[in-house]
Amino acid sequence: LLGWEATDQVGIDETMIEMDGTENKSRLGANAILGVSLAVAHAAAASQQMPLYRYLGGVSARTLPVPMMNIMNGGKHAAGSTDLQEFMVMPVGAATYSEGLRWGVEIYHNLKKVLSSKGYGTTVGDEGGFAPKVSANKEAFDLILEAIEKAGYKPGEQIMLAMDAAASEFYEDGKYHLKTEGKVL
Repeated sequence: LLGWEATDQVGIDETMIEMDGTENKSRLGANAILGVSLAVAHAAAASQQMPLYRYLGGVSARTLPVPMMNIMNGGKHAAGSTDLQEFMVMPVGAATYSEGLRWGVEIYHNLKKVLSSKGYGTTVGDEGGFAPKVSANKEAFDLILEAIEKAGYKPGEQIMLAMDAAASEFYEDGKYHLKTEGKVL
């Protein structure tokens, strides 16, 4: 990628995907490709003396992106927990980025209280979210929904749920093996 113009984001991204040559980006790794892509976007924004959100959103960009905050870990990031890897909240109803960040922190702290009140541990997984040993993937969502409500927010309106399932981690022989659920799909 040496010598490429940082402003040629599409060209750089397509070249990395082509260099990888696999359907699931396993040769270079999706995290490496994403990291390089983000570094290029930051460099391009800096070269144009713009904040990243303005560079990506264009000159009429007026809002920052909504953060996706990882508050519960499972999968490979938290042994003995859920099949799904990352459970996140998105403060879509917040007026500003800083308000959304505050909402996420409040939900995170309320999740710790909810977990403790139900007898779950509050150890933290590899990605910074709590990693309780819950009995089912759905239970993780239920605990997060309870934390959102205890923090005083409305799930589905002010706060949305998001996840990174990392489904390739439990995909074998053409099927998804959900050990937490005891199901094969």
